[in-house]
Amino acid sequence: MPLTSEQITHFQERLLKEKARLTEELRALGHKGKESHFEADYPETGGNSEDDNSLEVTELVDNEAIVGRLESDLHDIEKALKAIENDTYGICKYTGKDIDLRRLEARPTSLSSIEAKKALTQEL
Repeated sequence: MPLTSEQITHFQERLLKEKARLTEELRALGHKGKESHFEADYPETGGNSEDDNSLEVTELVDNEAIVGRLESDLHDIEKALKAIENDTYGICKYTGKDIDLRRLEARPTSLSSIEAKKALTQEL
C-alpha cells in the first residue's frame, strides 16, 4: 500500500532533522573542502613534542573516519529526500514494490525492500 501524505511528511521531517544534525556534526569536526566534501580539521593540542604531534595525527585520522561516515549518511539522506521530491519514496528501486513501513521506520533512508536487499547481498 503506498504511503499516505501524512507518512511522507513524517519521514521528510525525520530526514530533514537528521540532515541538520549531521551537518552540524560535520561542521564541528571540519570544513568543506574540494568538491563540497567535508575534510577533518587538524587538531591543535598546543604542544610541540613528539607525543603531542602523534596525538594530533591520531585524532585527525579518527576524525577523518568519522567525517567519512557522517558524509556517507548525509548522502543517503539527500537521496531519500530526492526520492520524496520525485514521488518515488517508499517504492523499492529494484522491484518497484512498496517498501514495508516497518523498514522505513527503522531506516528512513532505505530505498530498497528487505527482499531486494537480501537478494542483492546474496549475489555478491
